[in-house]
Parts: sequence; structure tokens; C-alpha cells
Amino acid sequence: MRKNAALTRRLKIPADTENGELKIGDKTVRVTNLSKIFWKNLKITKRDLLQYYADVSKYLLPHIKDRMMVMKRYPNGAESDFFYMKRAPVPRPEWIETRSIDHGSGNIIDFPLIQDLASLMWVINLGCIDLNPWYSRADDPDRPDFLHFDLDPTPGAEFSHMRDAALLVHELLNSLKMPNYPKTTGSRGIHIYVPIIRGPVQKEVWHIAKTIAQILDQTHPKILTSEYRKEKRPPKHVLVDYNQNRWGSTLSSIYSIRPTPNATVSTPVTWKEIGKGIDMGAFTIETVPPRLKKVGDLWKDVLGKKRVDLSPLVKELT
Repeated sequence: MRKNAALTRRLKIPADTENGELKIGDKTVRVTNLSKIFWKNLKITKRDLLQYYADVSKYLLPHIKDRMMVMKRYPNGAESDFFYMKRAPVPRPEWIETRSIDHGSGNIIDFPLIQDLASLMWVINLGCIDLNPWYSRADDPDRPDFLHFDLDPTPGAEFSHMRDAALLVHELLNSLKMPNYPKTTGSRGIHIYVPIIRGPVQKEVWHIAKTIAQILDQTHPKILTSEYRKEKRPPKHVLVDYNQNRWGSTLSSIYSIRPTPNATVSTPVTWKEIGKGIDMGAFTIETVPPRLKKVGDLWKDVLGKKRVDLSPLVKELT
């Protein structure tokens, strides 16, 4: 009990040192360049970035546990260049778990897993601002447990278009008896996730998502589009992006900070909030921790057993 209590206490990132070590249970995480500025205008440092993730970790970790992580590293901050890194770097702590995935032609990639607070701090210290997990879990990477839609405005679209689009997707998914959960992307869009029972492979889930997106496009052509070719998308519309359901793709996770000028966060919201009209920029590194203390994890039900069986749809569409 005493050890568990220690792990749940607020982790404090050192304020009086440039480099240091975090003792988290029986693990030690080395943190470096803590005073490096990651957002110049906001004067947000790498220390602040680590502290944010430590503060939200009890809400975040259950959503990313056991999932392969694609690292998007910003070694010099949000306004600087970034690079993607799939392979867990070496050397690394022996307690960092990995999952080896065959990407074809003998290309085996060892993806890191973020299993606890220590591994979260290790990944963020590498310069990762947002977190990008797979939609499947490490024990069965070919069978996702989410179907999702990335709603993205085309040029000229305003927030009213985004709100109306999200509510139309919500209405259709409800009619299909698919529980669905929205979150802001941390930018201008909205993500809508549907928890599913693992069974169909990624390509089958992708096909179902494409079919739903095309139905929405055909039913509401004045506001929605499923056109994947950017040059063909109509202005003042919202793209119902189904293609992110393809194998190996990722989206920024729940509670991820985004490399935007205001350090916005991908944040769960209620359908009531969307209906009233939310301020997409209101969810930031500063405002999300107190919001979580007030409303808790609005996506806690996503972790439950209420999941959709897509198998009948797979049979119908094939």
C-alpha cells in the first residue's frame, strides 16, 4: 500500500537543476535540458512539458497502455523541426517495453510502449510533444479496438461547420448503435472514436469507416466530404477522414499537447459542449489539468466493456 501511495503522489520535476534524475518507484529516469524553451512566446520550457504530462498521467496512461507508440520528436521545441522515430532508441532503460512489428521485406521495428509514469517521462524527455499510439494493442497489432473519424475543415470552413459536422456524425453513429466519443484534436478539428470488439482486421475496419464516411458525404453534401484528394475537396466543408484507420496510422492521443502557438491539448469534450459551441483554443497546457480535476476523465467509459461488434457489418460489406 505504501509503495502504491508513493506512485500516485504528484511527481515534481526538479526546478533547481538543468539535468537530473526522477525516482519513480524502483525506476530512475534521467531528464535533461530542463530549462530549454519549447514555446518561445509562452516561455514554456521542457520542464513545464514534463510537469504537464506528470500531472495528467493518471488520466492519460490507461488510454495508451499496451499500445505501440510512434515518437514525434521536437528536440528544439514546438517551433522547430521535428522528425518521426518508430524504433525505440538504444541505449534505453531495460524496463522500457517494446513490441516488434514486421513492416515487410524483413524490416522489423521495435516500437516502445508507454506502460507507466516512468516510461512516459522517458518518452517526453526525448522531445516528444504529442503522443501517437496505434489503434490496436501490442498483443494483436492487426486487430484494432477502435474505429475513428478525423474531422478536418477545408479552406473557408468556420467552427460552425465543424460543430454541425460533428453532430451529424454523432447522429448517424447513434442510429447505428455505435457508442461514440468526441475530443478536440488540439488544432482546428475533432476526433470521434468508436470502441469496437477486437475481431475484424485493420483493413476491414478501414472499409467500414470508409463506407460510413461516404454515406455521410452523400447524405450531407453541402457540409461534409469524404474526398481524400486534397485538390478535389470543396471549400467550406468538413472532411470526414476515414483513411487514418489504415494499418500503422496514428492520431494524437487523448490529453496530448500539440505543437501549436498556444500549446493546445487534444481534450475530451461532451456532445452537449459541442452543441453549445466550444472554444477550440480554450484547452491548453495551463487549462486542461484543472479541467481534469473538475470533470474527471470524460473518456473513462471508452476503457469499459461497451464495445461494438463490427463482424456483422464486415460480412454484409464483403
